[in-house]
Parts: sequence; structure tokens; C-alpha cells
Amino acid sequence: MQSGLDRHSPCARILRLAVLCAPAFLLNGCGSGVLAPVGPIADGERLILLDALGIMLVIVVPTILAVLLFAWWYRASNNAAVHLPEWAYSGKLEVLVWAIPAFVVLFLGGVAWIGSHQLDPSRPIASSKAPLEIEVVSLDWRWLFIYPGQHVATINRLVVPVGTPVHFRITSSSVMNVFFIPRLGGEIYAMSGMATQLNLLGESTGTFPGLSAQFSGDGFADMSFRTEVVTAAQFKTFLDQAQAAPTRLDDDAYRVLERQSHDAREQVFGTVASGLFDRIVSLELPPGPGPAAMTDTAMKEH
Repeated sequence: MQSGLDRHSPCARILRLAVLCAPAFLLNGCGSGVLAPVGPIADGERLILLDALGIMLVIVVPTILAVLLFAWWYRASNNAAVHLPEWAYSGKLEVLVWAIPAFVVLFLGGVAWIGSHQLDPSRPIASSKAPLEIEVVSLDWRWLFIYPGQHVATINRLVVPVGTPVHFRITSSSVMNVFFIPRLGGEIYAMSGMATQLNLLGESTGTFPGLSAQFSGDGFADMSFRTEVVTAAQFKTFLDQAQAAPTRLDDDAYRVLERQSHDAREQVFGTVASGLFDRIVSLELPPGPGPAAMTDTAMKEH
């Protein structure tokens, strides 16, 4: 009788194919998300994630192996396995059972505590270059980016120079939202009536997705934007082209923008009224209406 699995059988070929394809499936999402950072903040967050994973695997892997070992050793056919029906307590085992989780919590807490302070969103990034100031407003359902020092603004397009720290001030025109560029750094809330801060830096040129990570109504799924990390020369070209745009963003234009819209097209404003962002934060410009409440009939239909 032939023992084992025939390596030429269909089952063996399927098994070999699965083994070869498994790494590709496991790593499929690593090239475009938090595991492929292009800046120091995202890289630090990835390190915290991997450290936490490694600490937890110290328990998970031995536990899985122990389950398999116990199942094998205490099988019905193993007469060498000792059965102790009267056994109820072991002080050494009790210490082991409680000590390991305690150390895991201690290590995880240390990693999270140290990392969260080092990666504080409001903490400036050390650099010889002055940070670029950008003001962000989450609209329903678009993103508005204002460059106060350059007096231009864009919709759903964020352009920053490579190697230059970027200091964001972020608010919302209506409901709470979350600003997130996975490959550059962590997410942060955008809330009406207040401004949160975020510091990021892109170390490699490229185009990276930005998105909303907080459900905010019907247009949430399409509330994304394009983030371009470009060279200094390309950034200057972008500013020159933006400043040549005939459109102006003032209070009246902003009131039009804050209306709910599914229009995700990129837009450019060649001039921006001074202090517009501060008037949005202080609610001098009234907030947007936000998603409409569903009626009882509509709720029943859903």
C-alpha cells in the first residue's frame, strides 16, 4: 500500500499551489496601506503595530501549540497519559496563568504609552525646513484644503513638497469626520467649532489615497481625496497654476461649498479670503446642515 499523499495527484498539486499563493494573498494589501509607510509618523505607527503583534504572538503561538500537544498526548489510544480525576489546584500553574497575561498587558501598555507620546499629532516634526501650513475643512462630502501662506485652495486634492513637514489645522463644516492618509500617518478627528492639529511628512514622492474614516451620511463612501507628494519644483509649478486660476474662495463661495454634494471633482481656487478658516472654526460662518434625519417611513423602508 502506498503511504502518504501521491505528489502527482490532483490533491497534491492543489496543496502545492495553495502554499505558493498564500504569501501573495497575505501580502496583497501591504503595498498601499499602513504597512507601507512613506513618512516617519506612519513608520512609527507601523512599528507600534508590529511590536504589539509580536508581544501577543508570544502567547498566541504557544497556546495553539499547547492545544495541539494536549490533544495529541491525551488521545484515547495513549496509555502513557496520566489521568488525575481528583486534581483541582496547582499554585505554580496559577502563578503561570496569571503572570503571563500580566506581563503582556505591561509590555503592550508600555509600547502604547511611549509610542502615543512620541507620535502625538500636535507634536512638531524635527526638520531644518519650516513647516507648510495647510487648513483642512471636511465638507459634506468633500475635502477643502486651504494654503493660507500661498492664498490658494483646492477641493479633493492635497499637494505637499517631499521632505517638508506639514502642519494641518483641521475642522468640519457640519458633522464629525476623520481625516486619514494611511501611508503618511494616523487619523485625526475633524469637528465643527474647533480645530485639531496634525503634523505629517512625506519622505518619498508619489500619489497616495486620503479618505474619510468616519461615517457621515450618504456620500461617505466617495469622500476621498488625492494626496500628491512632489518635488520642490513640482510644488512651485502647482502653486503657480493654482494662483492663475480665476476662481475666488470667499464667504459666499464657501456657503455654496458647504451644501451637501456628491460632486467629487477636484477644484482649484486662485485666491482665498483672509481668515476664512478661522471664521469657519469660530462658527462666524454658520455650519452646514449635515445629513438629513430619516423619517419614520424612510426608516421602515430601510
